[in-house]
Amino acid sequence: MKNEIKIIVSLLLVVLFTSACSKDDNDNTNNNSNSTSADQVQQIAENGTWIITYFFDTDSDETSDFNGYVFNFNNDGSLVATKGNNTVTGTWSVTDDSSNSSSDDDGNSSDDDDFNIFFPVPDTNDFEDLNDDWDIVSVTNNKIELIDVSGGNGGTDLLTFEKN
Repeated sequence: MKNEIKIIVSLLLVVLFTSACSKDDNDNTNNNSNSTSADQVQQIAENGTWIITYFFDTDSDETSDFNGYVFNFNNDGSLVATKGNNTVTGTWSVTDDSSNSSSDDDGNSSDDDDFNIFFPVPDTNDFEDLNDDWDIVSVTNNKIELIDVSGGNGGTDLLTFEKN
């Protein structure tokens, strides 16, 4: 019964999250990940610094784990998160996985661009929770919304970056 409740809550959150997006975030960039190429997403991410404004990890809001961190998506594939004197370095990329339908975590698209994040940290580190091949929900010049539906436990993770 507990697992059924978690699944229902996760599904409701996905529905609420996707229906709550407003059209005024558009900023002259397509808001539909299916019509935004991997190259366009990469260019947007590389332009400026970003903060995490929402991170929901399967069953809890963990946004506060990243308060104060500023993220730089560099064009050499490095990803640097900085908070004062603390720096965490990883890698990132945007890949077009449309040819591999089994990679579609959300099952809603044959054109599935993945926003890949990897921080080489221990499993106990908060940044390990960001390591994934995220599906792109929407992209504007000021916001990147990502989702991952786990194949194992069916948990849903949501991640939003906004321009700093």
